[in-house]
Amino acid sequence: MFMRRLLSSLIFLALVCAPSVAVAQVAAPKPESLGFSSPRLKNLHAAMQREIDDKALPGIVTLLMRHGAVVDERAYGVSDLASGRPMTTDTIFRIYSMTKPVTGVAMMILYEEGKWHPTDPISKFIPEFANLKVFKGVDATGKIITEAPAHAPTMAELMTHTAGFTYGLFGDSPVDKLYTSGAVLGAPDLHDMMRRLATIPLLYQPGTKWVYSVSMDIQGYIVEKLTGKSLPDFMDQRIFHPLKMPDTGFFVPQQKRSRFAALYSGGPNGELVTSPPSKSAQPDYASQPGAPSGGGGLVGTARDYARFAQMLLNHGTLDGARILAPATVDLMTANHLAPRLLTGEFSIGKNTMRPGHGWGYDFAVFTDPQTADEVVGKGTYYWEGAADTWFWIDPANDLIFIGMTQRMYGNGQPPMAFRSRGPVYGALVDPKK
Repeated sequence: MFMRRLLSSLIFLALVCAPSVAVAQVAAPKPESLGFSSPRLKNLHAAMQREIDDKALPGIVTLLMRHGAVVDERAYGVSDLASGRPMTTDTIFRIYSMTKPVTGVAMMILYEEGKWHPTDPISKFIPEFANLKVFKGVDATGKIITEAPAHAPTMAELMTHTAGFTYGLFGDSPVDKLYTSGAVLGAPDLHDMMRRLATIPLLYQPGTKWVYSVSMDIQGYIVEKLTGKSLPDFMDQRIFHPLKMPDTGFFVPQQKRSRFAALYSGGPNGELVTSPPSKSAQPDYASQPGAPSGGGGLVGTARDYARFAQMLLNHGTLDGARILAPATVDLMTANHLAPRLLTGEFSIGKNTMRPGHGWGYDFAVFTDPQTADEVVGKGTYYWEGAADTWFWIDPANDLIFIGMTQRMYGNGQPPMAFRSRGPVYGALVDPKK
């Protein structure tokens, strides 16, 4: 077992640390040596290619790993429809909400340093939040009615989307409309974003609902507040550099722009159209943003994210770089939602909080996959990005899957995370190997 893991680690390093090297040029182990069936993996390839052939997606990159070694890595289609530039395994994507787990790791680094505790009120770190009110309804004239929070929202609630915040993107409540009219996501810096949030009531009483939100952007500000560093600098120094993730950051430098995937969305009939520029303060990713989004601001490659995922699967370490302690990773990846929130009432997209499926600290978690009607191993944690990027980490099967695409959520976006799980686990024919 030790020798197999050593060999797998060396192969992983050769593949992931050298983006310019094609997979075919590296002596990777056969899928069968890692418990997979090569013929059955063709179902995964066919499922991905079908999205390209159906013009649902311009291109895709997938990376499947087990026991620290690459089982399968493929690029499909093109990264830019206009030029026909082929998709490559080192293409850089907007990973949007796959940023959230990275921000979660940054927060847990500071947790290990004793700088915050889950029971702390958020206002301990953001005094502007000391007088937050809670939305109660509207009066006959449409004016918002507020009430005091039953308790001050806590850091644990911030880490689990239960503090009372929302996004302004997915709902049409009066509070969501205030996020939009107040340009919360367009603030020039994170402190200004906090000031704007402080003027808007919480959507619900803390701890009573699960609502996808700007909580991880708030965490990004707390990282800056606690460290005296910008979020990009802290992540680079404490996560990206130690883990050898050279293509991950909050912008794409000029020398890498040729590897940056174009972005698309769905037209009136679901057809691919060039996505309009973002309304955020950094729509082109050409330079470091003034308000780096801990909820969705990162760009990166599948190989870079695989290194981040492998660190977590290894309980906080990779290639001699210790990012977190094992107990901290266990805390992050445990479900922290009460059973009353796991009823199917709360969701974002197809991801529903339900029996067997909850939320940890900045991840979704399968506590009982069969109850949740999923085929993944128990304890699998995952998340997705708005441009149809996705990943999952399966500790029970020592397995990682990364998927990167480039089509924004909305009309016609295919649910790639769901379409990949069946083929992946259908190919895992010898899970004890």
